[in-house]
Amino acid sequence: MWLPDGPGVHAAFAATEKAGLVAVGVGPRAGAGEIRHLLERSGAVALLSPSRHRELDVRALVAGLRERGLPLRRHFATERDLAPGARLREGDAEIPLLPPTEDERRLLADRRLGVDDLFLLNSTSGTTGLPKCVMHHQARWLHFHRLAVDAADLSGDDVFLSALPAPFGFGLWSAHFTPTLLGAATVLLPRFDAQALAAEIERHRVTVLAAVSTQFILLLDALERGARADLSSLRVLFTGGEAVPAERAAAFEQATGARVLQFYGSNETGALSRTTLRDPREVRLGSAGHVIPEMSVRLFDARGRDVTASGRGQPGCRGPLASAGYWDDAEANAALYTPDGWMLTGDIAELDARGVLRVVGRTADLIIRGGKNISAPVVEAAVRTHPSVALAAAVPVRDPVFGERVCAVVELRPGCALTLEALVAHLRAQELSVESLPEHLIVLDELPRSSGGKIAKGALREIAARRFETAELR
Repeated sequence: MWLPDGPGVHAAFAATEKAGLVAVGVGPRAGAGEIRHLLERSGAVALLSPSRHRELDVRALVAGLRERGLPLRRHFATERDLAPGARLREGDAEIPLLPPTEDERRLLADRRLGVDDLFLLNSTSGTTGLPKCVMHHQARWLHFHRLAVDAADLSGDDVFLSALPAPFGFGLWSAHFTPTLLGAATVLLPRFDAQALAAEIERHRVTVLAAVSTQFILLLDALERGARADLSSLRVLFTGGEAVPAERAAAFEQATGARVLQFYGSNETGALSRTTLRDPREVRLGSAGHVIPEMSVRLFDARGRDVTASGRGQPGCRGPLASAGYWDDAEANAALYTPDGWMLTGDIAELDARGVLRVVGRTADLIIRGGKNISAPVVEAAVRTHPSVALAAAVPVRDPVFGERVCAVVELRPGCALTLEALVAHLRAQELSVESLPEHLIVLDELPRSSGGKIAKGALREIAARRFETAELR
């Protein structure tokens, strides 16, 4: 499924599950390189997409993939979303959208998936290589739903608005599972825009908003700049995807009267901790909340030893919210788990005597921009393909809205020059995903090295901070 955000992608997920098939959810902002990789990795036999994706002719892409030997037998194309009245085409033929016959109903009943069966693969950004495919079953989301209802006293009378892309974990529970299980009205945006978000909250009297930190900060900024919208209906904001900025979260509560809540975890692990309406503000806004007992959270050191008693380490878990790991990727699964089977997050956290978790760093070489994990090595590999670049590194630059932005730091070949605009144009031609495009560029005569001869990422982060980060952030 490579569809824009909106009702159609949720209908497609449900229809695929009813047909007893596994859906591969691809984010709407994915580039052609990412879609090629995910189709190759998953072995998908059919693609449902618009006929054009931004400037890309998807039909030509499919033809090229078939020439490479992919088992992509079917390509169903729509003009945009699967809204009522939408038409599907396969090649030049129109596919009629008809109710199933009685024979088809019996066949579908025989193919029905169980709650523990694989029903979805979605992508996640790792520290090396292109995205991996995370395996999902319904049981984890049913359990997550019960925790969400308990955390915020959710009911069928709530009106949800999810500003998240559908294929990813946060977007799945906040738009696909919990509202459906509650029978609650759900508002979806075709694309994020702070003014449009405010208008839809007012128009539909939204009570539960789901947005990554970047999105709620942009909404708050719009309100502070004088945007006129009545957001008094909001009672809960679920946020996360990156560190929640406490000051802006407090300002959002002050401006709207809503309570800010979060689940902490990853696409792979599911939630390890959460905050609830019953938590005091210092826990809700100053931590990742209390660990979830049934997730059996432990802390581990770099060698995989249990250091929970020390109160600091990499969180790992075993429990009903965890995914089934990565699809067809033994090497990645080996890194995801400790030798005795605990699934790791890639973060560094502190756990106090009350069971409150605070994330204080991360082990993985990731840049988290607007809740999206961006692999620094993937960006570096793409930047190095520019003919002017001899060496390259990618580091985060802190940002008050997006949390972090991508900064490329390069050492050029003799006699060459490079601008950010030229680099971005080159990377677009390399089909790098939009989120991974550098927004800052630093050119150095020589990249600093560590004592072992490796590029000194710590020194580069300091250089980038001095060059680009604002006084407010420091």
